Amino acid sequence: MISETPRIGFIGLGQMGLPIAGRLMDGAVAMAVHTRTRAGAGPLLDRGASWADGPAGIASASDIVFTMLGYPEDVEAIYLGPDGLLAHARPGQIFLDLTTSSPDLAGRIAAVGAQRGVAILDAPVSGGVPGARAGMLSVMVGGDVAAFDAMRGLLSRIGSTIARFGGPGAGQQAKICNQIVIAGTMMGVCEGLSVAARAGLDMACVLDTLGGGAAGGFLLKHMGPRIVAGDYVADFYVRHFVKDLGLALAEADKLGMDLPATALARGLYRRLAAQGAEGLGTQALARLYQPAEGEKA
Repeated sequence: MISETPRIGFIGLGQMGLPIAGRLMDGAVAMAVHTRTRAGAGPLLDRGASWADGPAGIASASDIVFTMLGYPEDVEAIYLGPDGLLAHARPGQIFLDLTTSSPDLAGRIAAVGAQRGVAILDAPVSGGVPGARAGMLSVMVGGDVAAFDAMRGLLSRIGSTIARFGGPGAGQQAKICNQIVIAGTMMGVCEGLSVAARAGLDMACVLDTLGGGAAGGFLLKHMGPRIVAGDYVADFYVRHFVKDLGLALAEADKLGMDLPATALARGLYRRLAAQGAEGLGTQALARLYQPAEGEKA
């Protein structure tokens, strides 16, 4: 049973994890944290969070644990490793993985959790760093209904759209759909703006006009001006998007589906990463359409 004033644990205080954990702390909860370096937890430690040396410490100090990690192999190690969360879990705890990861892995983790009396929710998010800071993320959840209902209050601190899609792994499947749509849309935004620039059109006018019509949408509105300005600072890293598109293609293969646009997008992002851009934002795809050195624009 989770108390009315639960102790929260958080593992993974990177670009997304830090603002998400900060919003959870805004609810005046007691929080234990762990991330790759203690310095990375500094802003939360300064606010009163306590440091744990690893997953075992987080599990023992917490009633509810959130994780926001980079890759499925990180998730597997943190949850299923010999010194991971589930090795030190106790009945009645709830663990929520916010990482974009494998649906199959989410199912495996949930099964091990059930054996130990621990509810596991896969709860990947969308909205990027701005959404994390504002508490306006979209949260896609898979797992036990009762655990989901119990976590709604906490999830509402980080998200404005929260939905459960089914059992373990369903949240990850929904997030895969999200990434597929983003991939195709980002290709269209980058190609459209690149053609406009090469044609010598007024780019401010292009953004305003396209945004007012059927082409308007989140990516054009938020990333379009940054693409035009050559601002490729990451809200979401190219390297993580390559991972996500790989997960999408693997899930599609499992479902017997062919996703040619998603395959093309992964190929383009792999090429971009190979050019040294893996630490840039996904809008850096526009770099592939820029004139080569010495080529007339």
